[in-house]
Amino acid sequence: MYNSPVSFWYRSLLPVLLWSAVAVAQTGGKTPISYKLLSIHVKGLQHFTESQVVSASGLRLGQFAGEEEFKQAAQKLGETGLFTQLNYSYKYSTQGCDLELQVAENDHLVPIIFDNFVWFSDDELLRMLHDRVPLFDGRVPGGGHLTDQIADALGTILAERKIGGRVEYMASGPLNGSIESYDYKLSMHAIVIRNMDFPGATDPEAPVLEAAAKPLSGQDYLRTRMRLQEKFNFLPVYQSRGYLKAQFAESQPKVIENGEQTLVDVSFPVTPGVKYKLTEIKFSGNNVFPAEKLRELIPLKNGEPANSVELTDDLQQIHKLYGTKGYLFAHVDAVPTMDDTAATVAYQLNVTEDEMYRMGELNIDGIPPENAKKMLAQWQMKKGDPYDSSYPQRFFSIMYRDFGLHGSYDVAPREAIDRQQKVVNMALHFLPKS
Repeated sequence: MYNSPVSFWYRSLLPVLLWSAVAVAQTGGKTPISYKLLSIHVKGLQHFTESQVVSASGLRLGQFAGEEEFKQAAQKLGETGLFTQLNYSYKYSTQGCDLELQVAENDHLVPIIFDNFVWFSDDELLRMLHDRVPLFDGRVPGGGHLTDQIADALGTILAERKIGGRVEYMASGPLNGSIESYDYKLSMHAIVIRNMDFPGATDPEAPVLEAAAKPLSGQDYLRTRMRLQEKFNFLPVYQSRGYLKAQFAESQPKVIENGEQTLVDVSFPVTPGVKYKLTEIKFSGNNVFPAEKLRELIPLKNGEPANSVELTDDLQQIHKLYGTKGYLFAHVDAVPTMDDTAATVAYQLNVTEDEMYRMGELNIDGIPPENAKKMLAQWQMKKGDPYDSSYPQRFFSIMYRDFGLHGSYDVAPREAIDRQQKVVNMALHFLPKS
């Protein structure tokens, strides 16, 4: 009886297969070509089952297999990207071979999104995909071939239903950030929105939501696009009226007509929740401006519905106010304390003022030197003064007077912030108007 270990390591997004060749001894000096598989066991599993891994390997009990088949099975599993380490070993005798796979699962998996497969529920698609791709459970690794296998399987499912088009997918996540999901969609097949409704919505919000959704009629349906609509167009309707915990469920498309294009009606289920009224606003961390001055920038009154959309805009005005004193990176974090029983909310506004920046160098180009000199004389924010972020706009709209500048120009002010020296160098670049 002989034990032959072979190791496979995966260290990049697209796994690279490495192995070591091991000689197999046999009586008579000959190497056996294949063995009858008596058992296949998998060690190191945390999420997958042994039967799933064996099925995905392509091996089966009773078949005759050898070193080449074992290597191919290990490579097939490794190329999915679902394992960070994969070894195999086997013992053989005159009766056959016992194979053992030792694996380490990849725990960096992300979900997939079915963007416009409107003929199926998510549960239906997940079930059908799992039947075709045994190791798929709704999540995929950032590298490997599993994402391609899912696209191929989706294409087969659609072909069986005689639904034309091509399945595409792309990684989704923040710019320069990690992958958060893989979005699958059917292209080359128009799926068009006809009507929209909002289950759970009541007056007076329902007609406002319907008006906000009206531009969607006639547009292509994509779940990811509907999520953006909910976040930026629909949810603010409630947040501006005091419904601070309002939530929209996943959009629900319903196929109305199939043909060269597919027409769908889309529901946006909403749960408004409690309508909160404001009881108090407190400030902390503010030293440059008194709380009374900051409170003047927040029109919201105690006893009124808590308009969180307006509050967000008001906090931006506070940021601009700090910018006039050189505190360019000051910001305010709003922390709500909600009382669901009384339907009230109090806000603690935590101010982070950061450090003050001063005016640095001023450079002017694009106009004759004599005109630039006159402009420099008019520029009242001198080097070393606290930098006023509102000054450049005020300078050209109110203070600046043209002395002999011929022709018409556009000016592009450019701020260069030096985080180490805590200064702002300003360049005024003039371009002749065409």
